[in-house]
Amino acid sequence: MRIGPIETDVPVVLAPMAGITNTAFRRLCREYGGGLFVSEMITARALVERNVTTMRLIQHHPSETTRSIQLYGVDPKTMGEAAAILVDEDHADHIDLNFGCPVPKVTRKGGGAALPWKTTLFEQILHATVTAAGDVPVTIKMRMGIDDDHLTYLEAARIARDAGVAAIGLHARTAAQHYSGNAHWEAIRTLKAEIPDLPILGNGDIWSGSDAARMVAETGCDGVIVGRGCLGRPWLFADLEASFGKSTEPVYPTLGFVADAFRRHAELLVEFLEDENHGCRDIRKHVAWYFKGYPVGGETRSALARVGSLNEMDEILASIERDAPYPGEDAEGQRGRAGSPKRPSLPDGWLESREISGGDMRELVDTESSHSGG
Repeated sequence: MRIGPIETDVPVVLAPMAGITNTAFRRLCREYGGGLFVSEMITARALVERNVTTMRLIQHHPSETTRSIQLYGVDPKTMGEAAAILVDEDHADHIDLNFGCPVPKVTRKGGGAALPWKTTLFEQILHATVTAAGDVPVTIKMRMGIDDDHLTYLEAARIARDAGVAAIGLHARTAAQHYSGNAHWEAIRTLKAEIPDLPILGNGDIWSGSDAARMVAETGCDGVIVGRGCLGRPWLFADLEASFGKSTEPVYPTLGFVADAFRRHAELLVEFLEDENHGCRDIRKHVAWYFKGYPVGGETRSALARVGSLNEMDEILASIERDAPYPGEDAEGQRGRAGSPKRPSLPDGWLESREISGGDMRELVDTESSHSGG
């Protein structure tokens, strides 16, 4: 897969996930297979303000040879300034723009999946970012639209192509769907037919390597974006390589294999956060994902969810049945919360016009300014 000057051995992208796709998780996934591995979302305003947390989040380990960072923002000027920082200070080889987040704290500010509805603002953000990025490729990730009555993906894709983006990722759900129901893969097929001259990346309901291969076959997309499917399963990237014809074999992990991956993840978190207790606290949220379907008792799971050091983790993991085999379907399928459809949170009057007034724009920028951080 080629995105501008960037070429990957397999057509796979790790989706940005808040609190998940930090350096530690990206490094872990890379140990199992190839692809393009994108940082968790970075707020453009916080980057321009040199927020301490944000400056940490944009750092990459030397082993990360293609550095991908996702930016979020609603102000074209700030987005351009943020892109310039990433490029001029050599922080990134690829910039992805977030137009797909359905989380209320983002959409109620006019960001994420809400923003493409405002076509002129959307276009201005793209032009500002692409211009500032120069030779560094800019891509976008978006949803089908706000809801079934306010679909934006085809028009947004045409605007993005004309603005000079290098690839378009489509999560084939609306913001109203959140993560519920089934992704509408037919929208990915429609988008590829509409925009044949750009790489189109499909996202939604990829839980296995075979799902990824099937999406490409059914939609004609050029690559896939994998999010929740790799939660607690970094070895999914080996399965993806196998499904796309590489020499690797699919992984059917024993419980010992899973425990070792979990321990490695914790070790990398401790290194990244430079604090053992902090790293062990961060790994706690991954316990249920890693051990889904495996014979790990409630007492052991509870202990791992309270773990405070790597030595303590080792003692807990020493009690598990390492030879317990891969449990099949019980370890497969959906991971993370699907939730239910919900009415998107939007700024007042957002759907009344495709344009945005000067007063509304000032209000959006002011609101974004109050939300610093990664």
